[in-house]
Amino acid sequence: MAEAISKSHNVSVLLYHLVCPAKYRRKIFSEEVSKSLLSICFDITIKYEIEFIEIGTDNDHVHFLIQGIPRMSPSEIVRIVKSITAREIYRLHPEVKIVLWRGNIWTSGYYINTVGKYGTEEVIRKYIENQGRERSIRRYIAVS
Repeated sequence: MAEAISKSHNVSVLLYHLVCPAKYRRKIFSEEVSKSLLSICFDITIKYEIEFIEIGTDNDHVHFLIQGIPRMSPSEIVRIVKSITAREIYRLHPEVKIVLWRGNIWTSGYYINTVGKYGTEEVIRKYIENQGRERSIRRYIAVS
């Protein structure tokens, strides 16, 4: 469960469910790329105050359960996550560039909502955990 973040002037629990589809819905999230994505997200956590609670990949898109802080807007969080993960995935996995014709990794759009408006944190966790299960192709990375 996400813990409250205490700062000098506020305490917050801001959770976002973010879904980022790969450009052209290409199936780029192999086991290796998914593992790299997890490592990249840990680096983002260290540099920015963005905590990744859960990350689930399903071949052509990624679900993130993210905890942010009040001074960062949801769109700023999305910009940071999409730009850094794209740059680093291309650096670590140049073969992805071929699949995407050297274009962007992510579509320009995304889905984001606050956890609690349409489901509790636990409901979103279970949803992300079950990504790809019905097709028996499952890429799931549990983040403590």
